[in-house]
Amino acid sequence: MKIMVVGGGGREHAIIKKLKKSPKVDKIYALPGNGGIAADAECVNIGAKDIEAIRDFAVENKIDFAVVAPDDPLVLGAVDLLEAEGIPCFGPRKNAAIIEGSKIFSKNLMKKYGIPTATYEVFTELKAALEYLKDAPIPTVIKADGLALGKGVVIAMSREEAYDAVRSMMEDKMFGDSGSRVVIEEFLTGPEVSVLSFTDGKVVVPMVSSMDHKRARDNDEGLNTGGMGTVAPNPYYTDEIAERCMREIFIPTMNAMNAEGRTFRGCLYFGLMITENGPKVIEYNCRFGDPETQVVLPLLESDLFEIMKACADGTLADTKVEFSDGAACCVIMASDGYPQKYASGFEITVDPDCEAEVYVAGAKLADGKLLSAGGRVLGVTATADDLGEAVKKAYANVDKVRFENAYYRHDIGKRALAAYSENN
Repeated sequence: MKIMVVGGGGREHAIIKKLKKSPKVDKIYALPGNGGIAADAECVNIGAKDIEAIRDFAVENKIDFAVVAPDDPLVLGAVDLLEAEGIPCFGPRKNAAIIEGSKIFSKNLMKKYGIPTATYEVFTELKAALEYLKDAPIPTVIKADGLALGKGVVIAMSREEAYDAVRSMMEDKMFGDSGSRVVIEEFLTGPEVSVLSFTDGKVVVPMVSSMDHKRARDNDEGLNTGGMGTVAPNPYYTDEIAERCMREIFIPTMNAMNAEGRTFRGCLYFGLMITENGPKVIEYNCRFGDPETQVVLPLLESDLFEIMKACADGTLADTKVEFSDGAACCVIMASDGYPQKYASGFEITVDPDCEAEVYVAGAKLADGKLLSAGGRVLGVTATADDLGEAVKKAYANVDKVRFENAYYRHDIGKRALAAYSENN
């Protein structure tokens, strides 16, 4: 079968590497892909947001199945266009992708259907938002309504910070139209857990839980980023919490979307916080997380293509979805200075004895050389029988991957390992 994967980052590289292992997959195109993905798929220079060009390519090349991985094309309606041409897809239609495309929609959905989340207020006018903040509990969380490259959330630790965040979103248009409406919500405390799940709109099959590390520097210091590393499984996601999440969050969310006439098929991502009052939803994503995918998929033992096809066909209940009992650690190698100003264009080399999976997020090919071309450049992922070994192995192999101005955190997994020690 000819498969098309839309997107061009580390997440897409992880998806492509796993799809390649399916005996049913003969050819993979990546739109647009990147210099590293080119080793595993044929890259086509069509941007992920150019959904009409994506559709035209799929029709002209008789694509048998499409995987739409990033949020933007899903929210824009790429799946709708492809399905209209008879091309089956893994990913939600536009009317279901709104669960990530609009924070206001998702908060209202949770409120309507009794799904646990932080209390909140919605504002469409700057004056009203500023007035509300005069008496709001601090810290507070301010979210731009629409997509903002994963950066449209501010945790304001002071009232002045809260005022600044609202002004930058609503007045200065820091995130364009995404910030014209904002959600101001209760600040929750507790461990965060990411749970990606497969769903065909009839059943929800959670994947291995994971723990993301958002801050740029060691000890969770520095600016927020798209993610500097992940580990799986997450020690805070116990069997008891998993059972509660399935009963109180996962199934109710699927049923709520069905009741709204917005059946969700694809990967539904639950960003959770384990509060003293139980698990609550911080956010939904309508797709695989990045870099969570880079630790979750290496632990998948079943055929990813078969699972994705089952999600599209509505046959997930009859499909094998099995994960190993092991653990995985992904260390992101970024350009020093990320997420602000950084230099690119440096050659990437990987020692022949590297024993980790290297997922390429931001790189280009030039004269046969792989050059850095972005903030987050690589994800180095190792798997092992337990998390301690996975972390050790990941860092041993980071030393075998090089490019000038490479930067990475040295404490990915430290918090998780401490939690395991406390619980045992």
